[in-house]
Amino acid sequence: MTTTPVGTFCLVLHTHLPWLAHHGSWPVGEEWLHQAWAHSYQRVLGVLDDLASQGRTDLLTLGVTPVVAAQLDDPYCLSIQETWLHDWHWRAVGMTAERHDADLARWEAVQARRAIEDFARWSRGASPVLRPLVDNGVIEILGGPLAHPFQPLLDPQLVDFELAAGLLDARLRLGSTPAGIWAPECAYRPGLEEHYARHSVRHLMLDGPTVQHVGASIHEAHPLGDSGVLAFARDLDVTYRVWSPRRGYPGGKWYRDFHSYDHAWGFRHNRVTSPTTPAHEKAPYDPARAAEAVHRDAVDFVQTVRQRLITIREERGGRPGLTVAAYDTELFGHWWYEGPDWLAEVLRLLPEAGVQVTTLSGAVDQGLVGRAIEPGSGSWGAGKDWHIWNGETVHSIVADNARAQSRVLELLKSTDPAEGRSSTADQLVRQLVLALQSDWAFMVSHDSAAHYARSRHEAHHWSLAELVDRIEEFGWQDPRTLELVDRQLVGDGPFGYLDARWLADTAGSPLGYRR
Repeated sequence: MTTTPVGTFCLVLHTHLPWLAHHGSWPVGEEWLHQAWAHSYQRVLGVLDDLASQGRTDLLTLGVTPVVAAQLDDPYCLSIQETWLHDWHWRAVGMTAERHDADLARWEAVQARRAIEDFARWSRGASPVLRPLVDNGVIEILGGPLAHPFQPLLDPQLVDFELAAGLLDARLRLGSTPAGIWAPECAYRPGLEEHYARHSVRHLMLDGPTVQHVGASIHEAHPLGDSGVLAFARDLDVTYRVWSPRRGYPGGKWYRDFHSYDHAWGFRHNRVTSPTTPAHEKAPYDPARAAEAVHRDAVDFVQTVRQRLITIREERGGRPGLTVAAYDTELFGHWWYEGPDWLAEVLRLLPEAGVQVTTLSGAVDQGLVGRAIEPGSGSWGAGKDWHIWNGETVHSIVADNARAQSRVLELLKSTDPAEGRSSTADQLVRQLVLALQSDWAFMVSHDSAAHYARSRHEAHHWSLAELVDRIEEFGWQDPRTLELVDRQLVGDGPFGYLDARWLADTAGSPLGYRR
């Protein structure tokens, strides 16, 4: 076993997918939420708990978007998730009796039963499951804006507001304010660091090319100008070993195929087979062969990271460096079913290979910080620019978002913070932040359920416009306005603590907010 680390590796996961799926019925039992919760969130946290029980700390950095955290703590969401888990189990039991592939059905039933048993510890939500991992130094949590907006396109006042409210949300749920944030889509424009510094954010993630375009190394953190905010860069050579635009481990022939779906029973019981095999010709899934592939790919990844760090050390004249791989949490279990098992093996094998595993904060503590930089605009989208979120394909979405921000901010000028908190103003701001999520533009640009994404975008904006029209016509406290607020709150009611008066503060800081 190697005793001298060859360098430092940071794994960053970010939980953000837009589960608020049916406008008017928040929180919602969306199938995506059920699957990701059972197959990804439960299993990834289970891996971390197992490693923590072995005395392991500083395992990875986990970003949790507040709008997702709200759902994972919500009593109604917890109730319908438990119902879904039992339905999953009974579907598998039923399939065992009626299908020729009974072995796979029995395997499915075992997975469902395990998830049901594990879900008992989630009875009060995700926060009580996450907090011991945070308090005991097993993981670092990244905060972020309240509802995953594309920050470069936000009005500066809303940048501050969403960031302050998002950091407060993390503190309310986990007992402490995160030191770092996940900037949605790793999106950046010059000047955002001033907002981050205002809210005592110490570090964040950017994509590798954003940093490399100014001639800086991605193998150490960099201060953004004179703000004191540190930027870490995603190492694409390492990251793409897992999730590549062209080829990564999840495309291996033995892994469960995400796109082949038995609609009669609701299961994915085929393996990838090959990238060109039609769905109806894919071979049956074999869990044992998939487990063998997990081990091979975990070993390959560890060797890749080790060699990368050796090369970095040589380039730095013998000084150890850093490599950071960052992914959506949902890759591990939801999109790539075997991902959590792979994650467990990698986190176990890396230290044995002489790699120092730590969090982003841990890397800062190790002094892996370079020169200050002033990068240009960028993101982690295709092309590493903004066109996924502001290109011609999504021109109407961008225009809707800009118009909504301007209209709401102008309307809020007619309120008087001295008159106290207004449920109407609170709901207006709540509707605005939900309407500005970045995921709808992403899905339209990638033509991934584009019709669904447009309908979601339009539904949020319709609801926002309905409330704005009512306020403009009748006023803030008219019974007809309050009736609409009450009706909207039945469905779209996350973040009950959100106070619209925070927007009157130029820093967007919640009243009484302290780090």
